[in-house]
Amino acid sequence: MRYAETGYNLEIDLSKGSIDKVETDPRDTALYLGGHGMNAKILYDRVPPGTDPWSPDNLLIFGNGLLNGTCVPGANRVSVNTIAPVNGFFGHSLMGGFFGAEMKMAGYDRIIIKGEASDLVYLAIHNDKVEIRDARHLAGKGMVDTQRMIQEELNDKRAMVAAIGPAGEHRCITASIDCGNSSAARTPGPVMGAKKLKAIAIRGTKDVNLAHPVEMWEMCSRLRKELDANPNIGDWMATDEDDSFHHNNFSWGNARVRRKTFWSDALEERWRNLKYDHMNRWTGCWNCPKACHNLIQWPNRRRFSYKCYGKDTYHMASFQELDFTYEILPIAMDLGFDSYSTPQVIAFALELLDAGILTDKDFPGMPDDIRQRFYYLLQKIAFREGIGDILAHGVSGAAAIIGNGAEQFDHNTVKKFEQLPIKLGKLNPAYYLMIATGEDMAITQIEGSFPQDPIADPELREEFIKKWVAVPDKKFHDWFRQWVKRDQLPDDAMCAITDWNECMHYLDDALGFCGFVSSFRGQFGGTTGYHVWNMPQIITHATGWEFDKDRLWECFQRDRNLIRALNNRLGLRRHMERPPEDHWAVRNEEYEQQLLTKYYDFKGWTFDGIPTKDTLDKLSLGYVSEDLIKRGVLTGDEVTALNDTRAKKEKE
Repeated sequence: MRYAETGYNLEIDLSKGSIDKVETDPRDTALYLGGHGMNAKILYDRVPPGTDPWSPDNLLIFGNGLLNGTCVPGANRVSVNTIAPVNGFFGHSLMGGFFGAEMKMAGYDRIIIKGEASDLVYLAIHNDKVEIRDARHLAGKGMVDTQRMIQEELNDKRAMVAAIGPAGEHRCITASIDCGNSSAARTPGPVMGAKKLKAIAIRGTKDVNLAHPVEMWEMCSRLRKELDANPNIGDWMATDEDDSFHHNNFSWGNARVRRKTFWSDALEERWRNLKYDHMNRWTGCWNCPKACHNLIQWPNRRRFSYKCYGKDTYHMASFQELDFTYEILPIAMDLGFDSYSTPQVIAFALELLDAGILTDKDFPGMPDDIRQRFYYLLQKIAFREGIGDILAHGVSGAAAIIGNGAEQFDHNTVKKFEQLPIKLGKLNPAYYLMIATGEDMAITQIEGSFPQDPIADPELREEFIKKWVAVPDKKFHDWFRQWVKRDQLPDDAMCAITDWNECMHYLDDALGFCGFVSSFRGQFGGTTGYHVWNMPQIITHATGWEFDKDRLWECFQRDRNLIRALNNRLGLRRHMERPPEDHWAVRNEEYEQQLLTKYYDFKGWTFDGIPTKDTLDKLSLGYVSEDLIKRGVLTGDEVTALNDTRAKKEKE
């Protein structure tokens, strides 16, 4: 019997119309756990380099976290992975809500989609009954209508429907896959559209087996109470109305303008009333005691929910206030757009218009009112009409097509992904490493375990450390004690801090944990719900495998190096690993490059940022090192970065 996992993948080939239930190897689960770790292995094994991300041969994988569908509170994240059209690398997105639990209880750990349908279709899954159904009548429909109409067709309101809107159908780079306002942003949406797959509807009623059910239930009952009572976890933006941090510190428009004194007590009171006058209730994801979604009913709009910084992006991009976000967000979400990147694309286009790089001829009939301009461009992009056909490529893609100096306005992307609009004065070395070397879309998928800034007051600092139980080693306590200025910690500390931040997100994404109860919350003080000290016991109770911190950390390193090698095979090299040039006002190129070299060496990578043969082999990734040698990515004789002659020249 398989525990925690079902032991089966659902394989769909839309070109052939075939449906297969495929048994998996438990030894792979023991190595990669689940989520994006297993998804990365499948992509490595089955999508060779040179495959066009838009082609039928690319895979789209919905991968359950190992603990999804169990009694473990806060475990509900599905990793949605593919080769991303935006840059040709491993595309990683996450979706919360209820989809993952339904998938697990339907009997599947992963849904693997290949091929391209001849016309628009959707998948209907109810346990072992799986159908590919005609979806031509859903063409052009938004998220809400698509989900409602499919539930009516299936006569099952409890079916979870993950769908794309018009933005995904038209392969817009910033399109998302949505399931009840829980979205997998950007990379998978356009690929789902390319496969002509409008939606996946899933319903499951099977049991999920646990190796030690009594012990697991006792542990999870305690954890649920602790999570519920813990004010340090969950999304603080769901209940805290003081949002001065984002509005005073993040940049407005096309990620350029700081408004350091924007926030005020009067504004906070006005926005608080605006929110609670239109909020129905808070909602949460599967089996989580933290209700982080604000459910809003805005006049003349369909009800919608949002969380975190998504409530700010549209009004900050347009220099408006919260009422505009409440007004436009339900429409943008229904069209199937990501709320982090899309507002930046629109602000980018309007900045090009102001600069004369684009002209009024590119925007025929566009209103003068800024709010109406945003609506105008949303529609143009979603349906790829006129200038929208270019903007659908995202900021980097559109800038390359437009040319004529437009590339200079693409100043807030990393590896062609739009970033949070953060512009700071002085370099934070650990954040430099995370932003430059991260394999995910943005810093929020990497940061979270170590604070962003030191605490000056010694008593407050010690109080922070006292509650900081998540640290994997006491050396992090020592580093935090000696930390006075943001840019001043030993380089080895910066490398280890980056590694730990990565570790927690990789484990969350493999196991299915939401970052708001785990990886993302440690930086703010207090206790987190999950960390390297309690995760092993949970895995042991769930699977029956004996896990400890060292074995868990090795799983992280294996997944991290596998994804790194996958991207290296696809062409990722050192020169691509740069934050936006204006991310920090003060830059030191020489120091940054030396730090990057030290981080590569810390990870067991070459000077070019590729895991060495020895690093891969020690992590049971010998098949990867053999493949990289065969393809000429490695020779097999490489040394780690600091031992390279080029590193020695950096010091001269």
